[in-house]
Amino acid sequence: VGLGYVGLPLSIEFAKYFKTVGFDHDLHRINSLNNYIDYTNEITSKALKSSKVTFTNNLSNMEKSNVFIISVPTPVNKQNQPDLKNIISATKIVSNHLKPDDLVIYESTVYPGLTEEICIPILENKSKLYCSNDKIIKKDINFFYCGYSPERINPGDKKRRLKNINKLVSGSCKAATRKIKFIYS
Repeated sequence: VGLGYVGLPLSIEFAKYFKTVGFDHDLHRINSLNNYIDYTNEITSKALKSSKVTFTNNLSNMEKSNVFIISVPTPVNKQNQPDLKNIISATKIVSNHLKPDDLVIYESTVYPGLTEEICIPILENKSKLYCSNDKIIKKDINFFYCGYSPERINPGDKKRRLKNINKLVSGSCKAATRKIKFIYS
């Protein structure tokens, strides 16, 4: 969710191994990518042409997804406070498609505690599922997994690309961390 300078390279790379849907609400962005044009200049036309990513702004294309990676911008406002409207909007979108055992990974830059204090409550309330943790795991409760992998892409840097930078990952429980590590590996 989010096909900017972070989400687009992630979707291109993951599509080499998994069926991948790249969602962005911006129809102009989707049309550009489907015409093999990346105006962030992170991905070449050749790479877009050979990619197996389904680029879409149609929410129904996410219904079969079981891993959701949120990589939307988190700019600061005039008071240097984070503007959370994009991450909240993306979280709400994902919460409408969340099923038991699905995984949500936040790749957006956020301040410590934001995932636990704002994002997970939105996911839980809208999906009626619980976020997994290592303390409470009952067989009769439906869980989703949640995690975080901070963006490490430096826009425009052609030397240190996604494939050759170390990624940090964390999860809401040990199982979530293992899943995220597997996916990013």
